[in-house]
Amino acid sequence: MNHKFLIILLIVVILITAGVYVFVKKPARIFSPEIIITNFDECIEAGNPAMESYPRQCMTSDGEAFVEDIGDAIDKINLIRVDSILPNETISSPLEITGEARGFWFFEGDFPIKLIDSNGNLLGTAIAQAKTDWMTEEFVQFEATLIFDSLETKNGDLFFVKDNPSDISEYDDELRIPVKF
Repeated sequence: MNHKFLIILLIVVILITAGVYVFVKKPARIFSPEIIITNFDECIEAGNPAMESYPRQCMTSDGEAFVEDIGDAIDKINLIRVDSILPNETISSPLEITGEARGFWFFEGDFPIKLIDSNGNLLGTAIAQAKTDWMTEEFVQFEATLIFDSLETKNGDLFFVKDNPSDISEYDDELRIPVKF
């Protein structure tokens, strides 16, 4: 009987120790729902810090890293540059857009700009106009005004589309800049 009592006492001590560990060491997992983080914005919203890098990075407490989506501005910097809008900037209508693009980005002195929300809906279009002679391979200043409405989402993308009158797909190109509304 004494041997049985010791086994039961040992089991009770183990259960109490495990219970104390769970309630003292891991209370957040029990008393609050687990937050699932799948992207940079959710990582920041969960209270995690952003590292001062470009693009910014956010790391969760368990070591998972998320990089801010800045579109492809770095990849296209030698082709087109937008001065008036930064990636993930909050925009409103009318949106004044300025920048510079290589002359071959234009056709007849202009190229299209499209605003598409995160659901894939086209919210507005504008035509960027060259401010000087566009028949060069050098950078040419451009400007446009984009008017849009019907904001059903919190974010979207601005597309600066290389004008391609030939419709040959190998000459297609675009700059994507993520924006917020």
